[in-house]
Amino acid sequence: MKKFLVAIDQGTTSTRAILFDLDGNIKFTSQFEFNQYFPKNGWVEHNPNEIWLTTLKALKKVIKKASLLRGKILSIGITNQRETTILWNKKTGKPVYNAIVWQDRRTQDYCEELKKKNYEKIFRKKTGLFIDPYFSATKIKWILENVKNVKKLLKSNNLLFGTVDTFLIWKLTNGQHHLTEATNACRTMLFNINNNKWDKEILKKLKISENILPKVKNSADNFGLTSKRIVGSEIPISAVLGDQQAAAVGQSCFERGSVKSTYGTGAFVIMNTGSKKIYSKNKLLTTICYRLNGKNTYALEGSIFIAGAGVQWLRDKLKFINNAFDTETIAQSKKNNEGVYVVPAFSGMGAPYWRPDARGVITGLTRNSDWKTLVRAVLESVAYQSNDLFNAMKKDGLKPTKLKIDGGMVKNNWFSQFLSDIININTERPKVLETTGLGVALLAGYQIGLFKSLYQIKRKWKKDKIFKPKINRKVRNDLINGWKLSVQKALL
Repeated sequence: MKKFLVAIDQGTTSTRAILFDLDGNIKFTSQFEFNQYFPKNGWVEHNPNEIWLTTLKALKKVIKKASLLRGKILSIGITNQRETTILWNKKTGKPVYNAIVWQDRRTQDYCEELKKKNYEKIFRKKTGLFIDPYFSATKIKWILENVKNVKKLLKSNNLLFGTVDTFLIWKLTNGQHHLTEATNACRTMLFNINNNKWDKEILKKLKISENILPKVKNSADNFGLTSKRIVGSEIPISAVLGDQQAAAVGQSCFERGSVKSTYGTGAFVIMNTGSKKIYSKNKLLTTICYRLNGKNTYALEGSIFIAGAGVQWLRDKLKFINNAFDTETIAQSKKNNEGVYVVPAFSGMGAPYWRPDARGVITGLTRNSDWKTLVRAVLESVAYQSNDLFNAMKKDGLKPTKLKIDGGMVKNNWFSQFLSDIININTERPKVLETTGLGVALLAGYQIGLFKSLYQIKRKWKKDKIFKPKINRKVRNDLINGWKLSVQKALL
């Protein structure tokens, strides 16, 4: 009988379930998009029931496929969009409000108040994070203060909070387990990464009850069995990771100093810093890369809020393209960017700026500029933002010599080459681009004893292509200087 591992990859715009064989090859993928809701300027929401139904539908299709292939699913790993916040009724399982998405900026004013009280140093030391609407804590606070009947549920001890992983574990196990793990917990702005506990001082300052929070486990751990009644069979859930950390595992970033960057809805650079926490002087986040057997491996992270979401904007809002694949040919059709830059600060700017109030700008337009110029400028913006993060790392004394890349955007050869040109180091693209799903599936295999060490997982990584910088130094510098001027306008 064939043996398989499954990854549930619950992302910002779609949910995927991926069937892997034990060598890390994809045997089948089921994927469903769901709606994005923008009730007000800067607000981004998902319907938690849509997240759940797309997850269940995708998982059931994968289970059916495994059966048709005459195989057995040994374990499931869950990876998810981080920071997105859901509160629900413990008795009914019904969400009390829509999921407030990581991109949402509605708590910006409250975050400014916390900064004025000089709380940022305390929060940074304990959580590794800056005070920002990006993280879950102020989203929880907003729901507690603005949604009807929530306080009643809180008083009767019938209110639960979870990031998306927690909500899915709860639903998949039919309400048997209220759990999360370290890489998700550390993105809430409530979790102390020094002692691996929910931080009582921060909870007190924000007036959030510890009763609503899930229990925090290792990244590879026992998260219960899927309910036969819900899913149709009992399968162990053996690993959970936030999506960016899952990609770091899928890219085998196990050595200190190894770096990956994932280009999905947003883009996220993670550098493994080993057992040592590095507090960046250049506004990068200190976070947990993974936790095994009670021991944290730490990372430095830079967050870009808009990467693939910019391509989605070109497709859905501007109607310039029919699908993301068109962008490669369009970008190639232009000799250069014609001096046009798009700074896609649609929901503020992440690292190294941390300006939630910034908004997008387009600079350098002339009568000669056309829609193709804008498409190219959106792709270029992701490379420039990546370069900003690498410069921040260099200023912190860290000099990566190569970068492993993954995510939907890197299928685009033009973009992958331009990225290498701008950041000026070799970029390596793996054969399996679904590194997020791969990472958590292999970690689930590690938990159930299929792999005895991280080294055995590392051997599953296969290289597809290396992109080497080819650009003239002056051209590169001119492009970057043009970007810097455009960013200054976005930050005015």
